[in-house]
Amino acid sequence: MRGACLSAVVKVRAMRTRGWIIPAAVLAAASLAAGSSAQPSSPAAPRRDAPAEPVVVELFTAQGCAGCPEANARVEALADTPGVIALTYAVDYWDYLGWPDTFARPEFAQRQRAYRRPLKIRAIGTPQVVIDGRRQVPGAQEDALNAAVEEEAARRVFPPEIEFREARDRVGVGSGRVPAGGAEVVAVVYKPGPQIVEIERGDNRGQAVRHINVVRSVRSLGAWTGRPALYQLPVGLEEDEAVAILVQARTDRRILNGAVLPPR
Repeated sequence: MRGACLSAVVKVRAMRTRGWIIPAAVLAAASLAAGSSAQPSSPAAPRRDAPAEPVVVELFTAQGCAGCPEANARVEALADTPGVIALTYAVDYWDYLGWPDTFARPEFAQRQRAYRRPLKIRAIGTPQVVIDGRRQVPGAQEDALNAAVEEEAARRVFPPEIEFREARDRVGVGSGRVPAGGAEVVAVVYKPGPQIVEIERGDNRGQAVRHINVVRSVRSLGAWTGRPALYQLPVGLEEDEAVAILVQARTDRRILNGAVLPPR
């Protein structure tokens, strides 16, 4: 694994440092500058060049939803693509059919509902894939999903930079233009890789349903005002948990940038 030397005045875009940890010795809240060396995590074999900034793919799914396993597979196929942050949120509103989703939490359905108005959706449902908070696509439509990811990869221009302290306790977000209505920094804790659940009841009874990058918690770390700032990362993480940091508009919900702190 090759390191990359960064001077104290160089800032590196979040996706070019996807999974990198910036040493904290010279990282100040005002400058967010990095000093010393940084090393990337080992990515999967690339299928195409990574864009300068990531595309965030959020899948809302449920173990009791008959149409969801196919969408799960589509998103899993994207998860190792360079330049993609794929996250799976399990929702609980299918539990009434007789199978309580083992990964679901009420706040995940609440996050999905927050997309309804800005995306001009009459009602929410599963499977649903939201890309960069800007658009939705049916999760099982492979061509539409891939095309949307490619288009979003080309859209971003000069997002706020994201850097993690070497101590893994805080994350810095750089300067940039704040969208109308303000923005916030969101921490999404998830378990990287696939998980398989044997479904015993409901529409998917008897199936072994696969999930990728299952979200375990999501919460706001605070407002982003357009000026460089440091935010406290969630504490008490398990050794197998990663944290995706998203800078997200409060009103239209578009994601300005994202970066991942991998497990230890």
